[in-house]
Amino acid sequence: MDLSRRVFSLLLCGAPVAFTFDAKAVVRGKLTKDPAGRPALQTTDGAFVIATGDEETTLVLNDKRLAGSDFEAIGEKNADAIEINPIHLAALWAYKDGKRRRVTYWCDVCAIRTYSPGLCWCCREDTELELRDPDTV
Repeated sequence: MDLSRRVFSLLLCGAPVAFTFDAKAVVRGKLTKDPAGRPALQTTDGAFVIATGDEETTLVLNDKRLAGSDFEAIGEKNADAIEINPIHLAALWAYKDGKRRRVTYWCDVCAIRTYSPGLCWCCREDTELELRDPDTV
């Protein structure tokens, strides 16, 4: 019996099957642009790690309010780039006063929190950057 049939048989029988996945990478550095103008994290050794992700993640990476901040991204790293996890997986963090904070955006008018910058979907006012303690998000 080939491997795929064995796995399928085990799944049908309810037997646990272990699959291995690549570990997620964490990259921390200064949020900036690389020499080509792409969003990147510049690590302490001066290297640029190009940062990519879904549309909402890209909005955060290009938010001028975060430019130059001590920033952390979680995702799949390969060579000189990181593909950041989707926005709903809490993969974007900034450090403020030495403390790790979740990047969020807040509409004070409607009391609506989002995780990427832009207009509030309710009142259409700009949302404010709000770095939140991970225990309160």
